[in-house]
Amino acid sequence: MNLEEHKVKKIQYGAVWVFALMLASFPAQAADSESFFDDGLAAYVAGDHTGAFDLFKRAAEAGHPSAQVQVGWMYANGRGVNQSDRQAVNWYRRAAEQGYAQAQHNIGWMYYNGKGVNRNNIRAVYWYRRAAEQGNGNSQNNLGMMYFSGAGVNQNDGQAIYWYRRAVEHGHVNALHNLGWMYENGRGVSRDYARAFYWYRKAAEQGLAQSQLNMGVMYFRSQDYERAVRWFRKAAEQEYAQAQFNLGSMYENGMGVAEDGRQAAYWFRRAASNGHPEALANLEA
Repeated sequence: MNLEEHKVKKIQYGAVWVFALMLASFPAQAADSESFFDDGLAAYVAGDHTGAFDLFKRAAEAGHPSAQVQVGWMYANGRGVNQSDRQAVNWYRRAAEQGYAQAQHNIGWMYYNGKGVNRNNIRAVYWYRRAAEQGNGNSQNNLGMMYFSGAGVNQNDGQAIYWYRRAVEHGHVNALHNLGWMYENGRGVSRDYARAFYWYRKAAEQGLAQSQLNMGVMYFRSQDYERAVRWFRKAAEQEYAQAQFNLGSMYENGMGVAEDGRQAAYWFRRAASNGHPEALANLEA
């Protein structure tokens, strides 16, 4: 039975719609730009995206960094304006050059993914680092990933661990998972399954499906099949294909649960619908 686990979590965007945090992070702007920004927020919450965009842009043009990020986000996502990655980068850059960490993170993501700019890992690292040094958890995790993979920097597991730890200090759940994977595989640290278990569990308890899957695998390896089933089920219910396949295998073999061909087929079907390559073959066997 191939009970695969999920490796290090991929790069995340993290350009979330966090007006309250953005407002709290910067000094007040001129009264008119603050007024435009507040009115834009009210319009957006009321569902008037076009009106919100116009108000945010007026504030952004007056130099309001929070508004500049929101204008960039709306261009990136086509909310209230025609979608344009180039315009998104333009507005993120204007806020980033004022030292706004979320904008710096977003430009890093745009460079990493080649959105609105040519893909450039060196520039991605530059902007992630600027945001990370200001305590942006998403950038700290992503910078760890860049060091892990050697993208835009010399590969360095020790630096990856350093930045994952910094991200964990800011509550970044993917960084919890990534630290667990590094301990499990002895990358940048001595291999330590107890520490891997500790970090996976912290992420799993926050609902991260990848860590829930890995918790299941670790319990499976220790032959605690009931707990393995419990964690596979948590991840499977989030439509995580490998966990669905693993749960089907547990039902098929009567491990941690009563043997049940119907339940096995049910979970194999769900795994197949989510693209698992082996699940369909199990159904046809």
